[in-house]
Amino acid sequence: MTFSYQSMLHLAIVLPLMAIPLIVAARNKPNLREAFSIITSILLLFLVIMLYQGVIEGKTISAHWVELVPGLGINFLIEPLGMLFALIASFLWLVTTVYAIGYMRNHGEQNQTRFYCFFAIAISGVMGVAFAADLFTLFIFYEVLTLSTYPLVTHAGTDKAKAGGRVYLGILLSTSIVFFLFAIISTWFVAGSLDFTVGGVFSASVDPVVASLILILFVFGIGKAAIMPFHRWLPAAMVAPTPVSALLHAVAVVKAGVFAIIKVCLLIFGLDLLAVLPSTQILLYLTGFTVIMASLIAMRQDNLKARLAYSTVSQLGYITMGALLATSAGVIGSSMHIAMHAFGKITLFFCAGAILVAAHKSKISEMHGLGWQMPITMTAFFIGSLSIIGVPPTGGTWSKWFLLMGTLDSAQWFLMAALMISSLLNIAYLLPIPFRAFVPRHKMPHDGFQIKEAPLPSLLALSLTALACLILFVYPQPLYELVTSILPTSEAAYGK
Repeated sequence: MTFSYQSMLHLAIVLPLMAIPLIVAARNKPNLREAFSIITSILLLFLVIMLYQGVIEGKTISAHWVELVPGLGINFLIEPLGMLFALIASFLWLVTTVYAIGYMRNHGEQNQTRFYCFFAIAISGVMGVAFAADLFTLFIFYEVLTLSTYPLVTHAGTDKAKAGGRVYLGILLSTSIVFFLFAIISTWFVAGSLDFTVGGVFSASVDPVVASLILILFVFGIGKAAIMPFHRWLPAAMVAPTPVSALLHAVAVVKAGVFAIIKVCLLIFGLDLLAVLPSTQILLYLTGFTVIMASLIAMRQDNLKARLAYSTVSQLGYITMGALLATSAGVIGSSMHIAMHAFGKITLFFCAGAILVAAHKSKISEMHGLGWQMPITMTAFFIGSLSIIGVPPTGGTWSKWFLLMGTLDSAQWFLMAALMISSLLNIAYLLPIPFRAFVPRHKMPHDGFQIKEAPLPSLLALSLTALACLILFVYPQPLYELVTSILPTSEAAYGK
């Protein structure tokens, strides 16, 4: 039986949902339940890779589900940026599922069947976001992602988890309804179209003030991008189990936010219009403020997951900044940083969860000497830290390089300084953690039990993502070629 690319596109979106009845049916057989999750994630990755082959062959792959009113429906179209997002999400869903098996079992988490079910719904939402052909479709699946991850955030069922979930859901839904939806409606009335279009949908005669206001609504409305002051949902969500934190920070939620920002900048406004709007500069300064302030807050956190959460807020600011720079280098840098940050940050969260499961420690001040007893975990943490900082031999080097080039091309000296200062702050709040872990053994506290490495599935997952950080430094070319094809004129990209 031969599947067309269109059939593969349909299946990529609904396949995770098809696994849910199987997961529920096997709820009393954990091995079988988790096997269904693993098999489904492998099949999804295979489908996405097949679709990727179609994209690089130059095929147009689209699908239509339903038309609500003329010109407004649920439609899908695969373009390079969406393909990049789908590849990252499908691969890391598989890795995170493997990690979750070791974490959820050994940490004694309750309601594991519910966890895997909502995990599957969330990744289906991610596929819908990645392949959305227009703003309306993007909005629908953006909200599916918000609602499906809420039960994951509140998984523990404690008062603290419920409070964190209220902040999470409150900020993301309110920004969507008050700003994002209004921005979409305004775009419909002003431009007459919600389709993602090369060069943007607004005419040359559009009022710059009106377009500026719509841009502000989009940036604040896409709350998953965590631009200050709408960032508090992200640290609040750290009450969730570590696999959920990994899902939020690397696979699904935050990446859906910055992905939507890049799509809006590139395919709704277009780089030419974006470069001349009065609000663009204001928003660029706001991203610079977010990058620096979140890094400073991260330095003050003793809880490891809280420090990593504020680090994510800062790193998302990099991606939004790159899109708003409206230069080829900026777009390349922000698009590449989606991938580089995904692998670096998921490695750090995997390590945080491994430390919690194996050593029962969550505070950085308690991690003296931990590296001698968890050498694989803490070495992986060191590699992930280097990638977030953006130094060789890790993939984060390339995305930060292009972001810096973007600030140079647009003569944004303040933003260049913000990026450089933030990188120094990255060093200050990340590298002391592995340094503390590998201090001489005699400084290691003795608390009556022997610490060992995390369960094998979790250890394999964090080792794989740490290795990916290194591979992306040595072999970034496929990623680079994919992101340069995002641009309206690929020849404008560096190296072309």
